[in-house]
Amino acid sequence: MTYDYDVIIIGSGPAGFSCAMQSTKFNKKVLIVEASDESIGGSWISKGTIPSKALRAAAKSIQSFQSQFGDPKGRKPYDRFRMEDIMAYKMPILENKNRKIKNDIIKNEIDTARGWGKIIDEHTVEVTDQMGEKKTWSTRFIFLSTGSSPVTPDKLSIDHTKVLDYTTILDLTHIPHRLAIIGNGIIAIEYATIFSALGTRVTILSEDSETLPFLDQEIRDALFNTFKKNGIQLLHNVVVKKISYNDLRNCDEVTFREGEDGRLQVIETEQILYAAGKKPNTEGIGLENLAIKTDDQGRLIVNNVFQTDVPSVYAGGDLIGPTNLASASFVQGRLAAVHMFGIKAAAAAPDAPMPFAIYSIPEIASIGLTEEQAGERGIDATVGRAYFENMTRADLDHETDGLLKLVFRTDNLQLLGIHIFGENAGDLIHLGQSVMHLNGTIEYFIDQVLNYPTYSEAYKVAAFNGLNRVNRTGIKYRNQPD
Repeated sequence: MTYDYDVIIIGSGPAGFSCAMQSTKFNKKVLIVEASDESIGGSWISKGTIPSKALRAAAKSIQSFQSQFGDPKGRKPYDRFRMEDIMAYKMPILENKNRKIKNDIIKNEIDTARGWGKIIDEHTVEVTDQMGEKKTWSTRFIFLSTGSSPVTPDKLSIDHTKVLDYTTILDLTHIPHRLAIIGNGIIAIEYATIFSALGTRVTILSEDSETLPFLDQEIRDALFNTFKKNGIQLLHNVVVKKISYNDLRNCDEVTFREGEDGRLQVIETEQILYAAGKKPNTEGIGLENLAIKTDDQGRLIVNNVFQTDVPSVYAGGDLIGPTNLASASFVQGRLAAVHMFGIKAAAAAPDAPMPFAIYSIPEIASIGLTEEQAGERGIDATVGRAYFENMTRADLDHETDGLLKLVFRTDNLQLLGIHIFGENAGDLIHLGQSVMHLNGTIEYFIDQVLNYPTYSEAYKVAAFNGLNRVNRTGIKYRNQPD
């Protein structure tokens, strides 16, 4: 049968873009359907990864300047810098990235259609444009990457003026002096530290009993210690009762309890960020026409090559969750295209541990087993630590908040996990990832020459620290109980 396209991709985020690019390398005819009439790349470019990281980069630069040179007048960063300047820093980055994506699409002869894509049947897609006009195309395969949207609270109203979500907070025209964040996930933590770096007094109101429970406990402790140092208040088991405006004090107030039976409390704030999670964008894309299966969170269920229970329909990115990582989405789109067109190389999703990074200030990155997970699995594991305060490069950069932790088998020193809190953690993690992928041991870091002064040198320090623990060498290890 002849089709208009070999693959139609609904959504141009990381997974969709990657699927399109890989498909063109196989000389396939590709159509990308994008709902936005302003940009391409989905929220990855317009409201998600790139703009939030650009804001972080600006805040980090300001914090570093403030830390190293201070201010003789004792002013906060929000007294010295304007949001207008920060946005001016951000916009060229977004424009440049958008331009590069468009150029890649043009260069690889990928067709695009602006409008709302919907599956009609397993080989047909309908697109409704901004004027309400509809067009249909036939296709051999369909790849869904419609992304996700902020969760809407049941009892609170997000007006995008005082109460913001993680997309509209990027439209602020000023640096707030006080910010209340409702939520405790990765997005909440990232924005908490970004605005704290700008001098904002931040309060995190978590509805849960724990924050980032998937992290190694020592990394979490290091993060919470930095919160205290920077004046970020974190409250757990919070039940928000209402948000109101106080005319007398000219501020917004959040009324809440710590637990249903806790005492009623009120905090004053200038802005409120509701960041309690994401939901997959599944409405209106025609899933019901094929009865495509979803899980209890509304995410599409796929196999290890990102294929749904309908053989011609694949999906990736936030739509399938739960990682919500652009890095994972790029790989998903590529591997889906590889499987669609019967390419033998790398036709299955890698089963190796996947790294992740949290772009807080400082950064957090992790891969493999935590110390707690190793214990739960009955593995005799030892840890090695390197504190950034003892690293020359951290001293030079005034970035001494940090910890690099190695988890490895005690018997053969095989590396099982790496957990980092500190400057450049998102980049540093990949050195450890490579050693893990090759089933290497911590002896790699001991035997190899690592540049000095660098943050990577922390691997060598942590490896020696761990080896000392195994061999009971060094004064502080000799008398340790077995």
